[in-house]
Amino acid sequence: MQRRMLTKEDEAAVGEEVEVRREDQDKINKFSRLHQKELSIEEDLTVKNKEKEEIDDITLELELADEDDVVPYKVGDAFFHVPLPQAQEMLGIAGAKIEEDITELEDTLSTIREEMTQLKVELYARFGRSINLET
Repeated sequence: MQRRMLTKEDEAAVGEEVEVRREDQDKINKFSRLHQKELSIEEDLTVKNKEKEEIDDITLELELADEDDVVPYKVGDAFFHVPLPQAQEMLGIAGAKIEEDITELEDTLSTIREEMTQLKVELYARFGRSINLET
């Protein structure tokens, strides 16, 4: 059996064990929930940015089309043939909606990250190196 020698830091950390109070555990749990929410919002944001990019690409392609063309436009799972001006208008509305969604997600993400930072400050102040909140 091999024994591992404790470093001075390990010994100091063991000697400084801090009792985990209920309010500390609540903060740790809240941090964990916020982190999960952050990951979910980041995924949603990635999807929305991809959708926005696709709409921008389609809008550019439609600028090359003839004004009198009828183009397929996807609504749900079905495609409808609509006049080019109508398709461009519908794309504009869809693009604006996605931009609103992206802004809302970014604002929410910013708020979550601020709250997580505050919790990190409080928990690291209380527990020092004995807690790891890096995500």
